[in-house]
Amino acid sequence: MRVTNSMITEHSKVNINGTKELVDKYNTQMTDQKKINKPSDDPVVAIRSLRLRNTLSEVNQYYEKNIPDAESWLDVTETALKNMSQIVKDVYTQCVNGSNDTLTAEDRNIILKNLTALKNQLYAEGNADYAGRTIFTGYKTNQSLTYSEPNTSDRYSIQQQFDINDVTSKNYFTDVLKLPTNDAQVQGGIAIADEMKQVTCDRIRIAYEGLDSGVAPTITVNGATLDGMPITYQDSTGTTVTGTATVATMSYANWYAADFAIADNQVLFIPETGELVLGKGVSQSMKADAKTNPDWKMNMEYQKKGFEKGDVRPEMYFNCTNLTDIAHPVTYTRQNQNIEYLVSENQLLKVNTQAGEDGILSTAIGRDIDELKEAVSAAIAANDKVDKIKEMMLQTKYADDVSQAGLKKWLEAANKEKAFADDTMQKLYGSGQTGFQNYQKSIDLETTDVGSRDDRLKLTKNRMQTQQSTIKKLISDNENRNQSDILIDYKSAYTAYESALTAASKANSMTLLDYL
Repeated sequence: MRVTNSMITEHSKVNINGTKELVDKYNTQMTDQKKINKPSDDPVVAIRSLRLRNTLSEVNQYYEKNIPDAESWLDVTETALKNMSQIVKDVYTQCVNGSNDTLTAEDRNIILKNLTALKNQLYAEGNADYAGRTIFTGYKTNQSLTYSEPNTSDRYSIQQQFDINDVTSKNYFTDVLKLPTNDAQVQGGIAIADEMKQVTCDRIRIAYEGLDSGVAPTITVNGATLDGMPITYQDSTGTTVTGTATVATMSYANWYAADFAIADNQVLFIPETGELVLGKGVSQSMKADAKTNPDWKMNMEYQKKGFEKGDVRPEMYFNCTNLTDIAHPVTYTRQNQNIEYLVSENQLLKVNTQAGEDGILSTAIGRDIDELKEAVSAAIAANDKVDKIKEMMLQTKYADDVSQAGLKKWLEAANKEKAFADDTMQKLYGSGQTGFQNYQKSIDLETTDVGSRDDRLKLTKNRMQTQQSTIKKLISDNENRNQSDILIDYKSAYTAYESALTAASKANSMTLLDYL
């Protein structure tokens, strides 16, 4: 084949341009140390790079955002739970102190102040939040667990369920002593019939005090209406009696005036104290039924309007309906609401802990503390009455025999009330030790669960960290080149480029005259 000068010239241009492109390619690589600048440079490298970078983006989302957010949520929850556990432990300590029969007036006042502060602090921990989101309220992270201020307008219809363990015994006291205020009362003394007496009843304590007395509660036992339900029990003579239960609403003042009388087949709804008081026959029948039916349940629907500071919001604990705007009622269904974070591919981690009757911070804790406060307040008042009567006996105006005889009767009555109050307080605080130990165990168990989730999260975090480093290395190996390799290739390409220029200059310098 005949090779012309024009062919040599064209081939020289192609060779020079090819080697020059290589020089430019390696010159660019020396600047950014990347294997390719556009997908067409190496489609295999480009596709692998896209896949690796997409994986790295997912891992970064887990490692740099989701996992730290979940860690912070769990840390805040664990701190709040530990604070709750310490508070409940402090209440237990107060119960130990309160069960002591050598308490002074100052000791009782200290216990009362401590219990008030501890209850406020306990439910304040329930309002703990992370980045403005409350951590114990399920999906309702924009609401506090409890009322931060008194609320007089909210009205709820609340459904609450009880089991047989909610039937407890309580002492009620009639004829609380009122000190004499004039000479006639002092000298007349106090009749035995007017002295304090103790009445013991079984009751079921409702979650709230101050319930709506104008709306009768709906109460069912195992699906049957309690009012009119057949009951069987033994009366005080041991005779087996069959009858029907009756339910009635009664104010605490009227029940107190009736010396806390209650028929065997009667159930009294006391709105002010938030209690269902059971007649002996009803209580016996319920306990007998529960022994043969392990699924024994009582359901009660009642209404409450107005809440005190620190009261739990009903929608956080119960199935209920907000009736504040009666034209637009809002119904809430209590359910487990788990907030989960995606901390790695196909791995969800629950980060929240939900308060409620079936979880931590039940309403029973607050009601127990309130009853402890009431008991110590009653003991303080009873002991004050004894001290005041003793002071009156030392006053000159009551030095006559008649007054002294009358005050002696008052002192006997006051000492009787003091004995009742002190005994009730000691027994209540004694039983409270077991109750608050159980509350603490429940909180500690939840703290352990949070710690376990946090440990799993740490393992996932370590795995994500390793995976992130591995993917970054793969991306680097796929996309980057070592400077030394680039320099070698650049030197080779530049030498080839110079050689092509030299060859072209020699080939293109020859003419037809060189062959003549």
